Amino acid sequence: MAPVPAPVWYLAIGATVLVSGGVLYGLTRPGGRWGRRLRSRFVLGVPWGTLVVATLVLLFYLFPQDGLANWFSPLVVPYRAWSYFYPLGILSSGFAHSGPGHLVGNLLGTFTFGVLAEYAWSHFPTRRGSQAFRSLREDPRARIAAFVAVTLLSGAFMGAFSLGPIIGFSGVVFAYAGFALVRYPLGTIAVLLVGDLLNLLYRALRQPTLTATPSPSFSTPYWAEIAIQGHAVGFFLGVVLAAVVFGRRDRRSRPALVWLAAILFAVDRGLWAVYTYGEGGSFVLYRAAGVALLFLVAALVASGAGATARDLVARIDLSRREAALGLLLAVVLALSAVAVPYNLLAIADEGSGLDDATGVEAGDYTVYYAEDVPDRFVTAFDVPGIRTSNVTVSGAIVVSEQRNIWWEQVSERRLAFAGERRIRVGGPTYRRTVTVNRTGWSVSGGPTAYRVRLRVEDRPWEYAYRSDPARADPTVAGRNVTIDPLPGRPADPNAFAVNVTRGGAVLGREPIPPNGSRVEVGGLRVAREERALYVARNGTRVQVARREGYN
Repeated sequence: MAPVPAPVWYLAIGATVLVSGGVLYGLTRPGGRWGRRLRSRFVLGVPWGTLVVATLVLLFYLFPQDGLANWFSPLVVPYRAWSYFYPLGILSSGFAHSGPGHLVGNLLGTFTFGVLAEYAWSHFPTRRGSQAFRSLREDPRARIAAFVAVTLLSGAFMGAFSLGPIIGFSGVVFAYAGFALVRYPLGTIAVLLVGDLLNLLYRALRQPTLTATPSPSFSTPYWAEIAIQGHAVGFFLGVVLAAVVFGRRDRRSRPALVWLAAILFAVDRGLWAVYTYGEGGSFVLYRAAGVALLFLVAALVASGAGATARDLVARIDLSRREAALGLLLAVVLALSAVAVPYNLLAIADEGSGLDDATGVEAGDYTVYYAEDVPDRFVTAFDVPGIRTSNVTVSGAIVVSEQRNIWWEQVSERRLAFAGERRIRVGGPTYRRTVTVNRTGWSVSGGPTAYRVRLRVEDRPWEYAYRSDPARADPTVAGRNVTIDPLPGRPADPNAFAVNVTRGGAVLGREPIPPNGSRVEVGGLRVAREERALYVARNGTRVQVARREGYN
């Protein structure tokens, strides 16, 4: 059966959306109510602040990140929040993105939670007797500018006080959600579902049909890709701003609804996913602790949204609202303070732990390949009850003393799965691409012998790493076969030798023959057929190794 052309699906989706919208309009007969409601809060009924913010985020992806020329492979490394000693990363990380999926997800969040937050803020004064344009505070243009300015400041705040080299606008999206949830708890949950609908619609338009077959894949746990500390800081920052704004306006939502909305939002957005790094590239999820924290989050948000001006401690003139606001501020400060020691970490010796590793230079960056070296960031501070001192990394490591960067960009496992990965480095004035390539042979009943090469742009390949030799389990005529990666020879991806030994004595050593060829080594006939390597003697033929395949 011939596949249905994509334009047909576009028309089908568009037609059904129009029909469904028409039915809704006919059933509700708004008679202009929807437009009047929007115009009561937005100039001309348009959320100008959200549009400006979304445009700025998109422009940052297209130009500083080079997304216009490389939509699926933007420049990411220089725009992460590496440390306070690298201000560019701190200021830009809250607005940069790691790829188109990351960008679209946060733009959808902006157009849902951001619009609701701007609606709650309002372009027009909401107090009785107030009038637009009468003063700067009541001027819609100033209020739109204030919304944009607070958003930009929040993005910079997220870069400065998020844990680790974060990237993305999601911290601000969580701040939008926290702000909106305090004023419109049910509306926030509705917007949450609308965002899921928009995301589904986007994916349906981007890929109308999908054929999937079982195949190997490399992925980290989804919860290990959640910047939970940054998201929590953003969410509580939004709650604090809402408590201040709506407290001054004397607007309160029902605490029960706020509590319910807070816990539902936290569950849906993964605020329960408390995890740490483990040994050997693993992650440890503290699920029970995270679930317990959900209920504390809901209680804190509900107390901040529902507290009144009644006295809590009369003799010091402390009201319930002031106490709740102080508690929320303390939470924001505590969550933010966690990031300060990590962001103060300076790399005095960028080559520390990499003395024996080979690297290639690309501008002010050096890209190494090394295995089982201590992680410079994770091991810098010990957390009570959590083992961090033994955390090591293996893979392609990007280092820049000028930018205070020391980071495993491509793990050994990911490279073993893919075979080749590209790392883009640079800055506002230049860009470079470093290619990391791995070739290897997996021996029968044993490990894999492999080599790693590095190359900057179109320069010659440079040899970077070789694993230990790998001995095959089968024995032929009392002889063992070992695949040995050869040092040097960076231009040759097939630089492997076959060693034949007996009782520890080396009987012969020859390079692996080309495809379709054979060679005599130590009394064995070694033949290569495509990706398979065979040895034979006196009518006995055994496969001893297979060339690594990549996805």
